[in-house]
Amino acid sequence: MKYNYILAGSGLYSAVIAYLARQAGKTCLVLEKRDHIGGNIYCEEIEGIHVHKYGAHIFHTSNRRVWDFVNSLAEFNRFTNSPIANYKGEIYNMPFNMNTFSKMWGIRTPEEAKAIIAKQRQEIKGEPRNLEEQAISLVGRDVYEKLVKGYTEKQWGRDCTELPSFIIRRLPVRYTYDNNYFNDLYQGIPVGGYNVLIGRLFEGIEIRTGVDYLEDREKWPAMGDKVIYTGPIDEYYEYCYGKLEYRTVRFETEVLDTDNYQGVAVVNYTDRETPYTRIIEHKHFEFGTQPKTVISREYSTDWEEGMEPYYPVNDARNQALYQKYAEKAAGDPNIIFGGRLGEYKYYDMDKVIESAMKKWEEIR
Repeated sequence: MKYNYILAGSGLYSAVIAYLARQAGKTCLVLEKRDHIGGNIYCEEIEGIHVHKYGAHIFHTSNRRVWDFVNSLAEFNRFTNSPIANYKGEIYNMPFNMNTFSKMWGIRTPEEAKAIIAKQRQEIKGEPRNLEEQAISLVGRDVYEKLVKGYTEKQWGRDCTELPSFIIRRLPVRYTYDNNYFNDLYQGIPVGGYNVLIGRLFEGIEIRTGVDYLEDREKWPAMGDKVIYTGPIDEYYEYCYGKLEYRTVRFETEVLDTDNYQGVAVVNYTDRETPYTRIIEHKHFEFGTQPKTVISREYSTDWEEGMEPYYPVNDARNQALYQKYAEKAAGDPNIIFGGRLGEYKYYDMDKVIESAMKKWEEIR
């Protein structure tokens, strides 16, 4: 059989294009090398809890079109991301807001907080030379030492003095008592988990799991008019220009015999000594009342072949390397690279959907 589209990968980008293609009467074949669909938003059910198997995914957007689109497919709850930071046992609200500053300095008013931060920012003279100086120039020494330094060094596996300043272009500071992490108009989690959303997007689409497109790369293009490829672009081209770098995350997931372990979905551990960056308690995404709970500790590490690539390392070297692959791909009219790995770009979920919608309008 000949298909209009062969889609390599079954994450959100592929799912949106497959859905729109089917609505337009087109035929699709989806190939997924994992044993499940949904990419990194896949949820695994444990003890009646929808566990975000590949890390916390909280849907947020200010794009009304995207919000209406996902709500036409799944009902979303009212979850609001209000993480906390644990620094050596001290608890602070995130993002940096008046609750944070009140706890840190024993103050009450925005005027007091602004004065302290302004004074501490003066420590950095001239253009910041590294991430440490950049962060202090934005939020001052105290917030940097307790809430930025250790977490960032664990994320990147390097001291902040060795990291380029551009990694942190801004650090959001609010002079209000507001713990909502995102500024977007809309936010929530699909009721029943992300598998509900993915299931609706792929409804009626032919899917083959356990199939790696690259293992039979001659066969699949002949079966379709166009290929949508959402795996790593450098792997597709057999690393001909060299390997793009990523950071990856290792998860330790555990069932605990308690109904409430930490009282919030996300706790960041911001000291350098704690080996994990954060603990996710999954039941709080859906206000669960199950008798047990499931937590995941996240460890950030360098990516090596065979691991799951998560975060592109967006430095000058990697961007230049990606551009070479993108130029090569531009000369290949029958294949479209999309999504986080295909475009070597960190994407929030709403931006993935926007990108897929835009691409569909170009190719339909």
